[in-house]
Amino acid sequence: MKKWLLWAFLLCPIFTWAQEKLDKNAQKFAETISIEDLKKHVFTLASDEYEGRATGLKGQKMAAEYIAKHYEKFGLPAIGEDETYYQYIRLVKQAWDNPYMEVNGKKFAFSKDFYCFARTAGSSLMDQEVVFAGYGISEVSYNDYEGLNVADKVVMVLDGEPKNKKGKYHIKGNDEPSDWSTNWRTKPTAAMSRGANGILIVVDDIESRVKNYDHYINSSSMKVKGLDKGGRTNGRSMLNIAYISYDMANAILQQNKIRKYQKKINRKGKAVAMPLSSELDMHVNRKEADVIGENLLGFIEGSDKKEELIIITAHYDHLEPEDDLIYNGADDNASGTAALIEIAEAFAKAKEAGNGPRRSILVMPVSGEEKGLLGSSYYANVDPRFPLSQTIANLNVDMIGRIDDNHTDGNYLYIIGSDKLSQDLHDVNAAVGKLYLKDLELDYTFNDENDPNRFYYRSDHYNFVLKGVPAIFYFNGVHADYHKATDTVEKINFEALQKRSHMIFYTAWHLANRDERIKVDPEKLAK
Repeated sequence: MKKWLLWAFLLCPIFTWAQEKLDKNAQKFAETISIEDLKKHVFTLASDEYEGRATGLKGQKMAAEYIAKHYEKFGLPAIGEDETYYQYIRLVKQAWDNPYMEVNGKKFAFSKDFYCFARTAGSSLMDQEVVFAGYGISEVSYNDYEGLNVADKVVMVLDGEPKNKKGKYHIKGNDEPSDWSTNWRTKPTAAMSRGANGILIVVDDIESRVKNYDHYINSSSMKVKGLDKGGRTNGRSMLNIAYISYDMANAILQQNKIRKYQKKINRKGKAVAMPLSSELDMHVNRKEADVIGENLLGFIEGSDKKEELIIITAHYDHLEPEDDLIYNGADDNASGTAALIEIAEAFAKAKEAGNGPRRSILVMPVSGEEKGLLGSSYYANVDPRFPLSQTIANLNVDMIGRIDDNHTDGNYLYIIGSDKLSQDLHDVNAAVGKLYLKDLELDYTFNDENDPNRFYYRSDHYNFVLKGVPAIFYFNGVHADYHKATDTVEKINFEALQKRSHMIFYTAWHLANRDERIKVDPEKLAK
């Protein structure tokens, strides 16, 4: 009896993977995803002619037409608007309208004394009272807001979190920073929950920060028309956020004490907070114009389980030209877009040969990702073409054509989010890798909840996660050319791109054809 129990225990994990058996049809149609075709797509989409494919501009329209023509060539049905493959995304484009700040009548310059990110500002505040709230942290062990009224005021806080003289963080008591340092939303959320009108975050070396973040600061931003950034209708989801220099902070204090306060908090591990007598005007208005982007709907109808759906996404937009430079975005994300075009063709060929998927497949390149995951937000929040309750998984492909500094070759693929909502999804993906691509390492480094990059929250899959749809984000990691004009075609490793595309196709194939729908783990659902 004991021996039987032991064998049953040992075989449990094997049983999970044994549900996925090698499928020769899957291999046959995966082989249609060729290096030659991937090269053709990436070279076209990342060419100078496409001008970076920025949402709403000429290059993005050209890329949408390029994808649509391939869908037509594959014989996919036009299920979009106006009998096309397009799902039109109604957007609002916003650009700065001469931003500046005044403190007690003294004017401070944008991109010199302070900066805002385009997505986190957009309305001016006049005659504001300012409250200094230390590091802007609210914890049981350390609370900058204790006894402090910030309602209808602007809160000024220090960047990061307090450390003692040994370099240990006071919040966790060790070398590990908390969310107050690693998640930019935490401090603004704390201030907003207490009724603040805005938050000023005091940062060191503002000149280098402006240089590093220039694109995010000075580029235009967009939002889905009628939705705020949280996917809700009307209203703002975040208060105005500005990052200011130490000099500007001292002007607000009306004394040269900001570093003194910082050292005192760090030394004692106790809050220093107070109302201030300064008067602040924030002129951070944004001009608005209507813009149309497009998602591309490549639909392969399933057979006996056609009411259930797998959505495969990749953003095909990138960045607009700047200072006569074209941001080609070969890896980000012509690589993922090329993979989707080839995956759509592989499923179309399988169906034509009588081996189509049991569940339906929607291959959906989206635009607006670089402006805040807007294309996927539009689909998930405004116009889901198929019921999200019947959408069993989202496979999201964002940058799969390069090799990062943590690896010596392309035989790896970062897997992010696979187990966050469904252990079944994780197990199927892992089993597929072992069945078909034994030399491909599935790297879960960025799947760690404590990973400071927080990639799980930063690509299009997350809009589906928020609707309870399990998702995997496939990724090759960052590199020095990320969001630079040097992200060009000659740096793509096409052998790695092909292998990773095969991996994604195999996972989609097994999700579509297995007997049982993968299960969502109720306790893991996003709140």
